[in-house]
Amino acid sequence: MKLVLSKQRSLWWTVSVAVILAGIASMIISYIQFGAPLRPSLDFVGGTRLQFERNCQDANACRTPIDTAAVREVLAEQGLGDSSIQVLGEKQQAISVRTKTLGFEQRGKVEAALNQKIGPFDIKKSQIDTVGPTLGRQLLTSGLLALLVSFSGIALYLSIRYQLDYAFWGIVALFHDILITVGIFSILGLLLGIEADSLFIVALLTITGFSINDTVVIYDRVRENIKPGESISETVDIAVNQTLGRSINTTLTVLLPLVAIFVFGGATLKYFALALIIGFLAGAYSSIFIASTLLVWWRESTQAKVSPEAAALDTASIDLGDRPAPPDPSSNS
Repeated sequence: MKLVLSKQRSLWWTVSVAVILAGIASMIISYIQFGAPLRPSLDFVGGTRLQFERNCQDANACRTPIDTAAVREVLAEQGLGDSSIQVLGEKQQAISVRTKTLGFEQRGKVEAALNQKIGPFDIKKSQIDTVGPTLGRQLLTSGLLALLVSFSGIALYLSIRYQLDYAFWGIVALFHDILITVGIFSILGLLLGIEADSLFIVALLTITGFSINDTVVIYDRVRENIKPGESISETVDIAVNQTLGRSINTTLTVLLPLVAIFVFGGATLKYFALALIIGFLAGAYSSIFIASTLLVWWRESTQAKVSPEAAALDTASIDLGDRPAPPDPSSNS
């Protein structure tokens, strides 16, 4: 299989722009609803999360799925009617309630009321987490700072190792991967209630390192193959095809354990693995179809902007250099 990227770059760019615009629209809607571009977890906003699962060993406990309205009614009686409620599991026998920060005594009252109304719950599977708002802000600030430092370091490395246009389009490809991952998670937050926690920031940092690795491999091959006077588009196409098998094999090797974690792992790592799956796929796509074609477009655009006067001057100087030198008058004497 041989890819001809440059001739179809409008297609690759259209796909990316469509996904990014859908993600941006979702982030705007999410910001209106939650005050953040993603549905934030307790890690960032603070509060208490109560997660309970019915004890299905009791024959009468799991005959019907949990009714959200019944949960809301119980919470309203406790003065927590504005809490966020999410029914979990394929059989909808578990709930997750996110509310304001609750004290130990109040958490016990809420648990007892819910257990009586929609339980009985399995005590071994119950989870109650509380995070203060100050800690949540610190986690968010630290995560964003880590992303900024990583981007700055990568930009500096690429600028030193390659030419500036290589570095610039490599960073653009990184932003492409981050925007796609964040955008898809924003859509999932609106549709499925998936929240972004502190592990999501870790996933973005991991995606950044993986994505730039693939891009550097392709750029290295371009630098090895490029020769004066040759078409940049042909050179990039050859470089991408030479590294295509390596890129696909590396991505598949990484995705296999991530898919296993997503399917069989616990709730804590499930969405962390999902973020990595989305980001790694976006990274492989951007390295092959975005970073390379943007470099070709830029080089062709800058070469096309050479003024006709400069080109004529270059031609004239070449012609003049090829003419024989005039005879020396002193040689006749």
